[in-house]
Amino acid sequence: MTERFAILFLGTALDRLVGDPDWLWRRVPHPVVLVGWVIDRLDQTLNRPGLGESVRWRNGIFAACLLVGGAVLSGLVLSTLFAMAGPVGWLLEAAVLAVFLAQKSLVDHVRAVERALGQGLEAGRRAVAMIVGRDPDALDEAGVCRAAIESLAENASDGVVAPFLWYLVLGLPGLLAYKAVNTADSMIGHMNERYHAFGWASAKLDDWMNWPAARLTALLIALAAGMRHRSRAEVQAALSTARRDAPLHRSPNAGWPEAAMAAALGLSLGGPRRYGNLEVEAPMLNREGRRGARPADIAAAIGLFRTAANLLLAFAALLFLAAAV
Repeated sequence: MTERFAILFLGTALDRLVGDPDWLWRRVPHPVVLVGWVIDRLDQTLNRPGLGESVRWRNGIFAACLLVGGAVLSGLVLSTLFAMAGPVGWLLEAAVLAVFLAQKSLVDHVRAVERALGQGLEAGRRAVAMIVGRDPDALDEAGVCRAAIESLAENASDGVVAPFLWYLVLGLPGLLAYKAVNTADSMIGHMNERYHAFGWASAKLDDWMNWPAARLTALLIALAAGMRHRSRAEVQAALSTARRDAPLHRSPNAGWPEAAMAAALGLSLGGPRRYGNLEVEAPMLNREGRRGARPADIAAAIGLFRTAANLLLAFAALLFLAAAV
């Protein structure tokens, strides 16, 4: 466990400093791209048009099990190889962990929205379209800001805290299994006609694997807000808002970090949004907050996220020091 804690600290720090270097992923495929290719092959093979719903449902369970089994096996093989390499293996494993975390890349993408809004609304809409699925043409400046902040809060859980936790608990097998399931959920976990049966298992498994991370992320955001204002009341307000409003969200997990972030910023997030020609009704989180989000609120949200990520890094360091003593 001492080695795992050391690797957890090194990998988290490396991702914070380096992120996803474009020069590398332009030359070799990102591991998530490879996972996506496997999922696409399973989709084309096991979710063919004409198959009955019960067959698609059964095939979806099989596909999810195959993905998790393959990811766990890959993690065990890599862990064994890295353990045989000694200290060099520690560094290699830390690099693998860093690849599957998203601290710097998440900040870069959300900050790009803030900067783009400085060039005008259309530039902001183009930038936010890179990180959200809703129709950007229907968004005013406040809507663009809210969409960016919501994406930051949700992905803080999916892209940072969850992989951190699964590596902490189960090492590389847990990390790779989580990323495989999370990628599958984003590709086939949709409740539409094509995927509501085939993607059911992946969606439910993703909900389960993200359950602890979503709640921990809300706690970290609340603690970050308390540190920013030097006030215990800020922590309590963010947590009480998360407990009250998170169950209103259509996702069993995303509402927790989003509601905590809304309260920490004094904003009201969520609400109706448009996906192409489809208008989706969604509840407001922290309804008493203001709707008029500004680019400065994006910067404040990034600050809260960075503080929360620092708390994770400090936690990893404390675990290593406690195990090493």
